[in-house]
Amino acid sequence: MTEKEMVLSDTYMDIIADTDELELSCPEDNFHYQQVDGDLGVLYINRSLVPSLNMADFTYRRIPKLFTLEQHERITGNSRTYDTAALMESGVLQVQRPPLALTGSGVVLGFIDTGIRYTEDAFRNADGTSRILSIWDQTIQTGTPPEGMAYGTEYTQQMINQALRTNDPRRLVPSWDSDGHGTAVASVAAGSTLGGGYRFNSPAPDSQIIVVKCKEAKPYLREYYFTPEDDPVYSETDLILAIKYLEDYGIAYRRPVIIHFGMGISRGSHAAGSALSAYINRTAARRNRIIVSGWKNQGYDGRYYSGSVRHATHRPSEEDVEIKIKEGTHGFIAELWSSLPNDLSISIRSPSGEVTNKINLRTDESRSFSFAYERTMIQVDRQLATEQNGGKLLVLRIVDPSPGIWVITVGNVCLGAADHSPFHIWLPKVEEDKVSFLTPDPCMIQLGPPDEVISVSAYDDNSGSFCGLAGRGNVRTDDIKPDISAPGANIDTILGKMSGSGMASAITAGAAAQFMQWAVVEGHNIYVESREFRSHLIIGAKRSSDMIYPNREWGYGKLNIAGTFEMLAGL
Repeated sequence: MTEKEMVLSDTYMDIIADTDELELSCPEDNFHYQQVDGDLGVLYINRSLVPSLNMADFTYRRIPKLFTLEQHERITGNSRTYDTAALMESGVLQVQRPPLALTGSGVVLGFIDTGIRYTEDAFRNADGTSRILSIWDQTIQTGTPPEGMAYGTEYTQQMINQALRTNDPRRLVPSWDSDGHGTAVASVAAGSTLGGGYRFNSPAPDSQIIVVKCKEAKPYLREYYFTPEDDPVYSETDLILAIKYLEDYGIAYRRPVIIHFGMGISRGSHAAGSALSAYINRTAARRNRIIVSGWKNQGYDGRYYSGSVRHATHRPSEEDVEIKIKEGTHGFIAELWSSLPNDLSISIRSPSGEVTNKINLRTDESRSFSFAYERTMIQVDRQLATEQNGGKLLVLRIVDPSPGIWVITVGNVCLGAADHSPFHIWLPKVEEDKVSFLTPDPCMIQLGPPDEVISVSAYDDNSGSFCGLAGRGNVRTDDIKPDISAPGANIDTILGKMSGSGMASAITAGAAAQFMQWAVVEGHNIYVESREFRSHLIIGAKRSSDMIYPNREWGYGKLNIAGTFEMLAGL
């Protein structure tokens, strides 16, 4: 097989790997290694030569996670009139006016999403040429991939402009955003309107744009995670390479780059250190790089549980975690995370009343369980997580669960470092919300890598209230998230009004482009990076006198990029 065929074929497994794994005892035509950064890479290997996916053989970190889109609620159909109230509320319009006149000029905004409808006027210059520098469409295999990549097709600005001069642009550049998700986000962050004069309707209408249209995950990964066939999900490996593409572009052209990461995940340690999270950290820590993501719309979906049990020297306690499973559920994966050095145990009770033996979390081990009165099979994997701040992990992979109430009883088996042992359980999204906790916790349900990403929650700038479906913090290690809140209700896009944390993060990404124009392009702070920008956002944010900051909904306050510049000016 060619390298491209290995990347795309379901008969080849994707493994998050490092260079040490090049010492493979198999023919070279049975694997391909894609270098990413340092010791981070992706190994594509013939599935017939390796075991089936499981943590015991591959470890948790090396199995790619599946990400979903930041879902938007669509309010109306297409509109060509724009309400700028959200931009005024965020201080965006104020800094677009003289003397600052910041419109994102000289800055690149990169979008990792479902693609872009490049023919829209919102993404063109006043002369009709495209503001899009390039599109890497991972889903189209008929053209030339980007340099250093084995798959997909890259469409350059020259190719896009040539297509726009024809009556049928999509014949020359067939990349298209059929979903509309990526197009809507890009229009909020960096759209502009043409005709009758040039006017602003986004924070960064003079920025240039790069887009990665992500391909969906392979069938074997979807099967492992019990992902419904019609759910758009994306492999961690493809997202890592998407970030590499945007970062390489910034390096080659020496431009400040803002990356809007339009994907999220409901599993993982929700702390730090996964392969994607670690790579994002390294990228965001570099000069002239900022990564922004929404604090995902998952506030009341019932897929997160938090609890705590006492230690053995204090009358040991147990806590019953009840999970409701509806008829027709093929399976699901649950992740239980605890902190070091705490040792927890679990037992599982089926709807018919059968109970497994206790399983402790002390050692790395895999075990399987079946039930006499249920057809259900449960695979339990235990691991001392290698993720930074990861702690201990137990993964339950439950196949063909009987409908009803399943109970996970969590207990403590030995003395730890504190009186109580907190634990956290996350469930993935399952078709038609067939799996949920009976008593979920609405906090810490964000979808998206934490750490150096600028995380944004959403609020309604008309009512001033927090959006009920937006994600709440903090992360499992109590690091503060979200960082900031921004308008995210009834936001105008070129595809109509939409609501969601992705709208809020898009406005914030555009504001970041304004800041980068001032700092880097205009030379006021040429070494700025993500952490410093976060500090400036926090200093300039709007805060209410009747609220304590930071908090789980609003972070450090409401986005006010004009307030940031007022603080910089000492006003």
